Amino acid sequence: MAKILVIDDERSIRNTLKDILEFEKHQVTLAENGKQGLEAAQNAVFDLIFSDIKMPEMDGIELLGHLHEISIEAPIVMISGHGNIETAVECIKKGAFDFIVKPIDLNRLLITVRNALERNTLVTETKTLKKKVAKRHQMIGTSPAIEKVRLMIERVAPTDARVLITGDNGTGKEVVARLLFEQSNRTEAPYVEVNCAAIPSELIESELFGHEKGAFTSAIKQRIGKFEQADGGTIFLDEIGDMSLSAQTKVLRVLQENELTRVGSDKSIKVNVRVLAATNKNLKKEIESGNFREDLFHRLNVIPIHVPSLDERKEDIPLLVSHFCELICSEQGIQPKTFEEAGIETLKSRSWTGNIRELRNVVERLIILGGATISKEDVEMFA
Repeated sequence: MAKILVIDDERSIRNTLKDILEFEKHQVTLAENGKQGLEAAQNAVFDLIFSDIKMPEMDGIELLGHLHEISIEAPIVMISGHGNIETAVECIKKGAFDFIVKPIDLNRLLITVRNALERNTLVTETKTLKKKVAKRHQMIGTSPAIEKVRLMIERVAPTDARVLITGDNGTGKEVVARLLFEQSNRTEAPYVEVNCAAIPSELIESELFGHEKGAFTSAIKQRIGKFEQADGGTIFLDEIGDMSLSAQTKVLRVLQENELTRVGSDKSIKVNVRVLAATNKNLKKEIESGNFREDLFHRLNVIPIHVPSLDERKEDIPLLVSHFCELICSEQGIQPKTFEEAGIETLKSRSWTGNIRELRNVVERLIILGGATISKEDVEMFA
């Protein structure tokens, strides 16, 4: 059941819409003019609003503007007995969800209601998903080591400078990359992640640069590579130290010339991509061993950001545990749990070779196996 507001100065139209919508099990509120409608929208939350265009005191177009000014999120459907294309276009430009002409067709009305309510569901799900993603990509901690990283992100993110993120496995290099993107000027453009270690060496070039149909045996159709997908936005090359020398050469060309060539093609394609890269390897040693191109290293290493290990920032463990506890309980549908101070101190006394990732796994294990309040004994038994 949805809450629907109907604003129209014609009593017959108001009552007709009320009867139809209530028959469909919706809750309907009526308003005789734009002024009453605006007051109703300010005093209650509606899932959908219908408004006539021609009304005394405040017409529908003016009302539409006021509703958007006060950040009404409900879809607004404009109705008019004098409908034409120009009026409909103006309403849509002003932010209306749809436009219906009087006399109102029953099927058209019901389809509009269904579409508007489905849109509400989609918007709600998107907001929920964004909140979950935002929770996963937070930099938790107040230690000097992590504050230094946070300051670097704030300074570098608004630029288009390339960033090389280094640190051990599990320290949160992908979180740093995501924050660099979210605080950049490219947030409305694509963000493409590539795990170079997870792609076989014989497929990495096709994955990054795409291929033409027939370029090799299994190339049954054209493929757009990750760099093209990220055009105008940001590409994150995770574990770049595992990339083959052949692919490194092509990446170098993209960085030098801002263009690429798909596998099996001679055509150059211009791209505008900000490159973020990360590795857990010592690239200078990899260069000495002949496994990494020195010129590519210097192209990527414009701004180096080193993510500290958890053992270098143990004072952040209480905040991290609290964050993971809230996140995991929500994900698992478990009643929120807390940790005893002694349990936290036991966690702080450990060495965390797996870093943040290992801590998260331990917290999840303790939440599932420990009591309502997780004690030192729980930590010693299950961690």
